Amino acid sequence: MDAIEKAIRNALEKGNAEDRAFRERVYRSAFAALDRALQANPDVTVEVAIKRRKSIQAKITEIESEYLPAVPDVGPQGDAPAVELGADTAPAVETGQPASSPAVVVDAPVPSVVDAPMPSASDAPLSRVLPVVPDIMPDATLPGAPAIDMSAPASAGAAAEVAPDRDERRIRGRRLPLTAIFLTVTLLAAVGIGLFFAVQTGVFKTQAQLDTAPPEAPPTVEGDDFTPADGGPAKPGAADQSRDWINVFSPTDASHVSAPSDAKAEVMKDDTGSFLRIRSGASGSAISFDVGQGVLEKLAGKHAVFDIIARSEEGKETQISVDCNFGELGDCGRKRYAVGQQQNEYLFDVQFPDKHPGSAGTIAVNSDFDKQGKAADIYEIRVSVEK
Repeated sequence: MDAIEKAIRNALEKGNAEDRAFRERVYRSAFAALDRALQANPDVTVEVAIKRRKSIQAKITEIESEYLPAVPDVGPQGDAPAVELGADTAPAVETGQPASSPAVVVDAPVPSVVDAPMPSASDAPLSRVLPVVPDIMPDATLPGAPAIDMSAPASAGAAAEVAPDRDERRIRGRRLPLTAIFLTVTLLAAVGIGLFFAVQTGVFKTQAQLDTAPPEAPPTVEGDDFTPADGGPAKPGAADQSRDWINVFSPTDASHVSAPSDAKAEVMKDDTGSFLRIRSGASGSAISFDVGQGVLEKLAGKHAVFDIIARSEEGKETQISVDCNFGELGDCGRKRYAVGQQQNEYLFDVQFPDKHPGSAGTIAVNSDFDKQGKAADIYEIRVSVEK
């Protein structure tokens, strides 16, 4: 007894096997269990699935024949041709006629087990009415039917395989919907997986969204920073046209510069002129440049542009950050610039409120935003009012 037959017979033993409705629920439950087992195994091909369904259908027919009474032979005698009945005719009858007489073939599925009545008396040969089981069963166990486990190993399923149906028209007519559903689900799954990986790998992202690297030279600014028209720092003297500059810091007077204990600031000179070399400490402390109260009074209520003329230490490009504290007039937000070895102007603008400053302010410069001890040379800090 193979695994399929054993599973069905065990289920029939759990109830009244003489009850036709109970047997039908068991058969439908067997089909549903087989469908679940096939769906759980993606390696099963369509051909193997067809064979397994035909195998279980043959086993159900064999088992059901044991519960049906014998009836008189109603098939044609002699060499009469086979008769193919329509969907509205009675179920198939397998006769006890000689081998030379074709059997009656019913090519329409019937959703229930059919029992033929026993005649009162007859001398005709007797045969059994074979059940016609549904070709496609529900995908769930019917209420009242014992559960059937069809998740047998591949070897058990292989032993239950039967020879393919010789009638190709029946295969195409009855299996095409299952094949179409299988192919459609497979195609949709492949498309969904492809879209998922495309989104995860950034196929639909723009180049700007994919570029997450930190900004490099030319320098960029943040917040309300002033950006020159050419997108980079202005060359020395390029911002002088039509401006009246007010000096904030000059290397000739470093008395208004404050350096914390772990920072350094010293006046130096080379062929480019005098400058103040500042070097922030390991803590990231900044060097402060005083902005006099008199300067802030001239800027109150106006739009001002600050200009820091600077360069990096020879052979060591750096990133500086700038913070401001103008007392009652607010601040300038944090600015950050990539400073190269050539002397350039780094500009930012501030819209000052129209109020009295009340005190002096400061501009704090950190010579190395990355805290690697790099130095920056400050040649001048100045400010002008936009006209």
